[in-house]
Amino acid sequence: MRVLVVDDEINLLNAVETGLEAEGFAVDTATNGTDGLWLAQENDYAVIVLDIMLPGMSGFRICEELRRSGNLTPVIMLTAKDGDLDQVEALDTGADDYLTKPFSFQVLLARLRALIRRGGAERPPLLTVGDLELDPAARRVRRAGQPIELTTREFSVLEFLVSRAGQVVSKRDVLGGVWDFDFEGDPNIVEVYIRHLRNKVDRPFARASIETVRGAGYRVVADG
Repeated sequence: MRVLVVDDEINLLNAVETGLEAEGFAVDTATNGTDGLWLAQENDYAVIVLDIMLPGMSGFRICEELRRSGNLTPVIMLTAKDGDLDQVEALDTGADDYLTKPFSFQVLLARLRALIRRGGAERPPLLTVGDLELDPAARRVRRAGQPIELTTREFSVLEFLVSRAGQVVSKRDVLGGVWDFDFEGDPNIVEVYIRHLRNKVDRPFARASIETVRGAGYRVVADG
């Protein structure tokens, strides 16, 4: 799932980004309100984390603009300690939740997951391709009824592919959906995770559902 975090406190921003990526999220960041609003309008996010005090445009105004344009992406606003008026205004401008600074990362993570569950009514509770089943909420995978243990990143890559079953997705698509749009590492990291997944979800079950489409990318099929 992709998350947008907008905050001009670089240390906090980097810490939240690192923590969320370790939990399997793809994270985009912005350090000012103008860039934050542009990203929120141009991309689909599972949830947006907004600081209130931002250069260029406040978090209040960003949230207000998103709601005015019909964008209902869940928003959690970061407010000042004991800032009752900030909390009231955050909710009045359309935020779904708020968290006061300083905060525990685990609390932020729990709040984000709660918002995603609430905002994800259209998301199927179970993703299935043939006898392969993914439960996004519980982060569990089964094939032919047998549980499969995956790392956080392996699960995210598989979820990205299975949610687009039958479609060809490029290496760049996977990087953008699972890592982030600004990924500057070796794009062959995708091949590494595809190999790991095949060794866990295909070969032990005599399947070949994760296909390589030469020159184009990868595709998950039900009858592989």
